[in-house]
Amino acid sequence: MLRDFDILDLLIRLPAVLFAISIHEFCHGYSAKLLGDRTAEMQGRLTLNPLKHIDPIGTLMLLVAGFGWAKPVPVNSRYFKHPRRDMVIVSLAGIVGNLLTAFVFVIIIRIIRIMPISAIEAIGAAGIGFIDTMIIISVILAAFNILPIPPLDGSKILYGFIPFQWLKFYYDFERYGSIILLVIVFTNKNTNILDTVLRPIIRYFLILVGYFS
Repeated sequence: MLRDFDILDLLIRLPAVLFAISIHEFCHGYSAKLLGDRTAEMQGRLTLNPLKHIDPIGTLMLLVAGFGWAKPVPVNSRYFKHPRRDMVIVSLAGIVGNLLTAFVFVIIIRIIRIMPISAIEAIGAAGIGFIDTMIIISVILAAFNILPIPPLDGSKILYGFIPFQWLKFYYDFERYGSIILLVIVFTNKNTNILDTVLRPIIRYFLILVGYFS
């Protein structure tokens, strides 16, 4: 999944990355609000403004390596009526939001394919490239975040199903999750761990949103 890109490619990928992470985090914050937690809203994070959600390292990784993350939206489970269940819902919301975004852009691509040549030319290669990149980035972000490594969403989803007697081990692991994640990302070029794990998930998600049909 690692690949070189030129300036034009960067100019197409950057807005797609910013848009995808903004949707991802907004979905977390909005679902938390619906479940009773207004922490994200009170901290100004219930927005699609990418400047509120950028994690410098995570965004750089998403641009350069194809894997990355945003600055997590604050969630306070004490406001939830069913903390474990509701945390799973909030964690899934970002992933679902990215997949729905990819699905919408797949529909747009399909509409473009049946448009007159003149209309397609008016959209231009850059416009079509952005739409296609938006689909890929959204799916990659969803697939990457489903991994059960803190602070990714998958770890919060896993939390909802871990037996209580195993929670101490989970909390101990959570403290080192970010370090483990960075090591995996930075060593992926040599180990291909992420490529091996994520490739089937990404392909499944692309099929799910109708990209290959």
